[in-house]
Amino acid sequence: MTTTHNRLRLLAALVLSLSLGVPVSARETPEDNKTLRVFIFAGQSNMVGSDSKAKDIQRFPPFAGLDRPQQSVLFSYSIGREDKHTSDGWVDLQPVGDVVGPELSFARRVTENSGAPIAIIKCAAGGTTLGGDWNPDEPGGFKLYPLALDLVRASLAELDRKKVAYRIEGFMWHQGENDMFDAGFKAAYARNLRNFLASWRRDLKAPELRFYIGELCTKTVWGMDNRDNMFAIRTAQKAVTDSDPLAEYIPTSHDAVEIGGGAGLHYHYGTLGQLQHGVNHADAYLRTVGKTPNAERPLKYWPYAAGSPVKLFILAGHRNMEGERAFTGELKASRGLGALADDNAKIAFKYSLGGGYKTSHGWEPLGPAGLYDTLGPELSFAKTLQGKVPGNIAIAKFTHSGSQMNDWTPQGTTAKDCNLYEPFIAFIRSAVQELKAKGHPVEVAGIFYHAGENDMAFGPYRRDAAKWLQSTVAQSRLDLALPALKWHVSQQSPPAEEGLDSIDVTANLAATAAADPAFIHLKVFDLPPPEEKLVINTGGIVRLGELLARSHLQHR
Repeated sequence: MTTTHNRLRLLAALVLSLSLGVPVSARETPEDNKTLRVFIFAGQSNMVGSDSKAKDIQRFPPFAGLDRPQQSVLFSYSIGREDKHTSDGWVDLQPVGDVVGPELSFARRVTENSGAPIAIIKCAAGGTTLGGDWNPDEPGGFKLYPLALDLVRASLAELDRKKVAYRIEGFMWHQGENDMFDAGFKAAYARNLRNFLASWRRDLKAPELRFYIGELCTKTVWGMDNRDNMFAIRTAQKAVTDSDPLAEYIPTSHDAVEIGGGAGLHYHYGTLGQLQHGVNHADAYLRTVGKTPNAERPLKYWPYAAGSPVKLFILAGHRNMEGERAFTGELKASRGLGALADDNAKIAFKYSLGGGYKTSHGWEPLGPAGLYDTLGPELSFAKTLQGKVPGNIAIAKFTHSGSQMNDWTPQGTTAKDCNLYEPFIAFIRSAVQELKAKGHPVEVAGIFYHAGENDMAFGPYRRDAAKWLQSTVAQSRLDLALPALKWHVSQQSPPAEEGLDSIDVTANLAATAAADPAFIHLKVFDLPPPEEKLVINTGGIVRLGELLARSHLQHR
């Protein structure tokens, strides 16, 4: 008898006293840890896991081991279009066809923080539309709505036959990229999505079924050359989740993306991004059942003497300032760098990461606080300054790894939900006021900004990057009433690609610095070689922090 059948028998034995194989009400209390929670995953290529590789999971310490089967989690699936991968019943959760889907990290995150057993039913196919393939009323193309419905019903029927008590706990949906290329589908996306949610609730006889709607993958070339199209789909998705109390919009633009070849950035998350994508959905679900993982890092004692002045350092930027591929586990294992992973209670730290996706609980001790067990250059930045800068040091960090440099400009873009300038300035003002409220005179010692990496891989953005940054710098000095505010702008070596090399972004930034004595252009071209184009790894992030700190010491 197979392992899966044994597990089904065990589940049946555990829950027989609760039910005779009928679905349990979704209103049952989350403290019931015997009823099987069933989650449905559906969508197109970024739900499939396209451009991911199970063998690469071991490269990312927070997700080690997810390439192996999770024998405590049931999995039923139909994945693909013409050539489908199907489980033909329940199996152990594991990668399918060497592809990493968000369900892998979702399941581990949920099981680590909830005592209940879970099962996942997944139906996904790349290049499909809500207006056509997933249309409940008139399915076209690959007719995925009836296919997915049949898969869900058959999978639940097997649980019924085994007398396993279950409840349908949530529906994870990630789709929309293809609808944005059809004018009719794009205009009707909100209406179609409402109908999609209502149809599932009707057809599964689950009127209280919760939906988790994943943001499109915007940290890609499509986030630049299809900015207005993606904004239209996001706006439609948010309109639905804002009006439906059982639907939640899940931001993902801060997640990693696979770096493409000659075309620059691709339009899929890839391995790391898929794993982060799953954590986003898991945390959203855990919040709804009151089991949010505790991530508080309180600053137990205020580190500065009453009335003493504080130098406030502002760190800002995109994916490498956020620390997308700098992992705390690697830092701890690095010879001579492990101490950076320890909290430093002598330095107060305030942050907003991922465009506000993760924020500090007031002021915290300086330490690794990044998304998905990552860290930024602030750790080595502070270590380099301590002992060389007299007095008190505080650090405030504002990042969004899914942003482009035009998102930071005062004028913003037509994708208004991406505009960061006003939140950035408000963040700085808040940090200053909070320190003053504690009785400290505050000196803003400078803004340390790492230039946008994505912008360097797309011609129109690379051409305008220096101009955009110049407008941000000038307006920030006016709005903060700091006319001599220093901006230390670090720039990594821009990617060499045909069609991009003619745009000398380094010269453009250097020209800006030459015309502005308070604009310090720092060429950090000697960082340790990254494993992927544009993205700095752990050693490079540590080095970046050191170089930014030395820039301050040199120009103070």
